Amino acid sequence: MGRVWITILVSMLLMSLPKKCISIPTSNFTDQSALLAFKDHITFDPQNMLTHSWSSKTSFCNWMGVSCSLRRQRVTALDLSSMGLLGTIPPQLGNLSFLQYLILYNNSFHGDLPSEIGNLRRLQVMDIGSNKLSLVIVPESFGNLHRLEELRFDGNNLTGTIPSTIFNISSLKVLDLMFNGLFGSLPKNMCDHLPRLEMLLLSSNQLSGQIPSDLFKCRELQLLWLPYNNFTGVIPEELGFLPMLEVLNLGVNMLSGDLPRSIFNMTSLRTMQICCNNLSGSIPQENSIDLPNLEELQLNLNGITGSMPRFLGNMSRLEILDLSYNKMTGNVLQEFGNLRALQVLSLQSNSFTNHPSSQTLNFITSLTNSRQLKELHIGDNPLDGMLPNSVGNLSSFLTKFYVYASKLKGNIPGEIGNLSNLIVLSLEENSLMGPIPTTVGGLRKIQVLYLHKNNLNGSIPSDICLARRLVDITLNNNVLSGEIPSCIGNLTSLRNLYLHFNILSSTIPMALWSLKDLLILNLHSNFLYGSLPSQVGEMEAAIGIRLSSNQLSGNIPSTIGSLQNLIRFSLSKNSFQGSIPEAFGGLVSLELLDLSQNNLSGEIPKSLEALRYLEFFSVSFNGLQGEIPRGGPFANFTARSFIMNKGLCGPSRLQVPPCSIESRKDSKTKSRLLRFSLPTVASILLVVAFIFLVMGCRRRYRKDPIPEALPVTAIQRRISYLELLHATNEFHESNLLGIGSFGSVYQGRLRDGLNVAVKIFNLQLQRAFRSFDTECEIMRNIRHRNLVKIICSCSNLDFKALVLEYMPKGSLEKWLYSHNYCLDIIQRVNIMIDVASALEYLHHGYPSPVVHCDLKPSNVLLDEDMVAHVCDFGIAKLLGENESFAQTRTLATIGYMAPEYGLDGLVSTKIDVYSFGIMLMEMLTRKRPTDEMFEGEMSLKRLVKESLPDSVIDIVDSNMLNRGDGYSVKKEHCVTSIMELALQCVNESPGERMAMVEILARLKNIKAEFLRDSERRRP
Repeated sequence: MGRVWITILVSMLLMSLPKKCISIPTSNFTDQSALLAFKDHITFDPQNMLTHSWSSKTSFCNWMGVSCSLRRQRVTALDLSSMGLLGTIPPQLGNLSFLQYLILYNNSFHGDLPSEIGNLRRLQVMDIGSNKLSLVIVPESFGNLHRLEELRFDGNNLTGTIPSTIFNISSLKVLDLMFNGLFGSLPKNMCDHLPRLEMLLLSSNQLSGQIPSDLFKCRELQLLWLPYNNFTGVIPEELGFLPMLEVLNLGVNMLSGDLPRSIFNMTSLRTMQICCNNLSGSIPQENSIDLPNLEELQLNLNGITGSMPRFLGNMSRLEILDLSYNKMTGNVLQEFGNLRALQVLSLQSNSFTNHPSSQTLNFITSLTNSRQLKELHIGDNPLDGMLPNSVGNLSSFLTKFYVYASKLKGNIPGEIGNLSNLIVLSLEENSLMGPIPTTVGGLRKIQVLYLHKNNLNGSIPSDICLARRLVDITLNNNVLSGEIPSCIGNLTSLRNLYLHFNILSSTIPMALWSLKDLLILNLHSNFLYGSLPSQVGEMEAAIGIRLSSNQLSGNIPSTIGSLQNLIRFSLSKNSFQGSIPEAFGGLVSLELLDLSQNNLSGEIPKSLEALRYLEFFSVSFNGLQGEIPRGGPFANFTARSFIMNKGLCGPSRLQVPPCSIESRKDSKTKSRLLRFSLPTVASILLVVAFIFLVMGCRRRYRKDPIPEALPVTAIQRRISYLELLHATNEFHESNLLGIGSFGSVYQGRLRDGLNVAVKIFNLQLQRAFRSFDTECEIMRNIRHRNLVKIICSCSNLDFKALVLEYMPKGSLEKWLYSHNYCLDIIQRVNIMIDVASALEYLHHGYPSPVVHCDLKPSNVLLDEDMVAHVCDFGIAKLLGENESFAQTRTLATIGYMAPEYGLDGLVSTKIDVYSFGIMLMEMLTRKRPTDEMFEGEMSLKRLVKESLPDSVIDIVDSNMLNRGDGYSVKKEHCVTSIMELALQCVNESPGERMAMVEILARLKNIKAEFLRDSERRRP
């Protein structure tokens, strides 16, 4: 029935024709003229097939792709598939009155089909798939095609609803409209007019509504293919009454309800795919269920509950079973070993358990009988057991073995090295212990080795280098010791090497730098020592190198500047010395550069001003001197990037002394003057600094500093400095969540298991004292669902910290700009409402209005349920009655700052409204207000204003729209409404901006309207 049979049939017709035709009847010139007209409408023939073959010098029956009847010499088939032709289909094609097969598949025909096609009364197969037809209205004349059996328009640009004309072609057996832009619903009585239908292929459109229950009247239906649409409602029970159905695919829709029991007794069914819906309930458990011919069962990515039915172990022909990403429970079936044809078993991300009577995963032993098994996915289940030694007896065809995050314990069996065809081994995030078995060298085809986040110890076996095809090695977060095997430099296919957070102690092997195709090298937090050789510059493909928190020393090689693909580079917390190489200005792709906490000296090279993508930069805690560069990305860096470098000077916003004119002209002369003219002063300052440092250390490490707790009405806990020190691993870099205007924030875990965020104020900044008091005052009595909760404060003379509620999902900024995360439109609207609720409470729900003053995505944190919480009140202001304006220094972030705040320092609740409006635009466009595209008069505000009302869809984040949920029109209306609201928030005049009470109400109405419109699509 498919394209293969069509091609064979047409080829047989071509072979049956005589090679030469002595004469052509006059009546046949109609066919020849039609073909020549068709040729004239071809604008591009890449192989010149028609140019050379379609010539009036030979009979058209000998032309390429043309078949004729033997007796009348009339064209019966035209097959020009996959020839790369470009052009339109002319009306003269309707003159080929004997045509039975029209096959133009896989070309670039465009435009509409002429109505004259309806004149082809003998046409049986029309295949115009994979072209660029923009058919909006199917000609009514299609109703005349009473012999048409196959109609294929897949892979075109069809839009609109499916024309009723098509559903009236009673002879139709195959209807293929896949991969188009069709919308609307299917007729409820469509099978009344298509009694012979065998294949219905409508996937990858925007069809909606319910699946017609009357489909059971298509008694000859063998293939029902409806995935990637927007069908809603339940799966009709009547589908189980289709006696000849072999393939049922309803995946990636919005179907809900239970699985109908009837579909589990379809004896003809070979494939059942209903993944990626909203199904609930459990799979029927009756042992009488009979699916003798089922080869593929995919019910993944739903909300199915209950345990595995035992009939799954009786389907002898089953090759693929996928129940992953559901809510199923119970033990993994031992009966899976009966499935001798099984090739893929995927149970991951459920709540399946191992049988409680066994310490080992015995079901793996049963699977050794499935000798065709290629993929085994059982990760992210609380299996709580050990891998049996029999794992080495699994199928020799096994290529993928996933058992991550499954509470595995014990050792990795050495027998795992018997799986000689394994490509992926994923055992990360478990409690495995012991050494990495040397038998991993037997995995000669392995490409991905994930063993991170376990308790593995011992050394990294050099046998790992025998697996020459390795692409990814992740051994981080273990207790591995010893040296890094130098033979890893022989793994030329390696792209990612993660060895961080171990206790490795050696030099970095020289051979490692020869891996020219290595993308990411992470050796962070080990005990590696030695220097970096110039050969590090040979890693020309590297995008990330992290060597921080080791014991490396020596100068930083200037050859690193040749790594033009490098995005993230960190050498912090080592003992590097010398100057920062001028050649670092060649790191044109760099986004993060961390050289903090070393012994670097000299000046910050001005060449770094050319790093246009640099977003994070830190040279803090070094011995640098001279003027801080002002151009390029340095305009956006804060004082945190430069602290504890006493020789630096620059703008006052960086909390460094101003540079004199002479120092800008000749910093070397100034250095010489200081070195020879003021030695006495310098000595005195050093002595005084040393005395204060000693006294400060004594105070800081007093046994139990008394916390300055907030009132009992707001704060119940009292937490000491020592407990915070222990909770944050001594404020280790691995616990660092971020660096703000007034200090650093660390993740910690208290003695009772509570996860917290600890904000430590940098007391070197005078304003930090005031900020601490301000935050304590503001947060003393404030409690709101969308504000980050303060648990307590801890304070003494030289240490001040706030202990805050921990937000596990991180910041809104991370979700907007990281490639690993994506927010859909509803999530974004919910976050907007959450933030608006927080601001509405601060502005109107507190006795004295509170102004945040620095609202931006990095100050919006998300909890486990993706609920947004506003944080960082470091510069918040308490206003008096009637929101009277107060004068203050400008401390807000560029791009989000209201004009009156930036120019005059005037504070009111309306500056938060302005920042909120900018943030609304940013959330929908995924463009920062400081994006490089906003130069001169162009700004984010202007971009949005010029896009309304007709072009807003062109500027919004594509990740939010291209999700196949079919609500593009509703989304566009929703986005437009929010953009219009945002523009009202960013009026130049504060008096013309809306109040947060009104803004919150508007957002809630926009959301309700969007959900209401979406619901209307459901019958």
